Amino acid sequence: MSTPEAPGRAARGGSRRGFFRSCCRYLCGSFLATGFTALVATCVMWLLGAWRFMFPNVVIEAPTKFSAGFPEDYGAGQVDSQYIAQHGVWIVRHEYEGRPQIYALRAVCTHLGCTPTWLETEQRFKCPCHGSGFYKDGINFEGPAPRPLERYAIRIAEDGQLEVDKSRKYQEELGQWLDPECFIEVG
Repeated sequence: MSTPEAPGRAARGGSRRGFFRSCCRYLCGSFLATGFTALVATCVMWLLGAWRFMFPNVVIEAPTKFSAGFPEDYGAGQVDSQYIAQHGVWIVRHEYEGRPQIYALRAVCTHLGCTPTWLETEQRFKCPCHGSGFYKDGINFEGPAPRPLERYAIRIAEDGQLEVDKSRKYQEELGQWLDPECFIEVG
């Protein structure tokens, strides 16, 4: 036995097939619109990436060479820390293998790259990260640091001042500290 339809229902087009048909049209149209939106968004992102590739970042770095005053400004046995913040360099006047020298030590621990501190009372460098210790000449004597601190090239410029060149490094374990470009011999 069939149930009679409610009056006015057929007039409104409210059959089940009509309902499903309208839902499918709405959903398929929605999926189609979503697909085209995703395609357009992907193309726009690709074009922006290609445009960005054409104009790379410009990194402005501090100059690799800087003046560090006159040699007579440094007293015997002195470690000057004034260039640590800006250049990461200690200027040291000390003896190495019995020869008095002025040299520029790189302020980076050779263990994991922390910045050691100069302990004036103990006359040594101490790394706060893992406890590596370095003598005044940069030689490691305790802690996990595998090798001595590195030196930078140093020379006397035309105006008589010390000029440190951070683009050239010298390592003691490779015998490079004997190179006259990494120290200035003083009398």
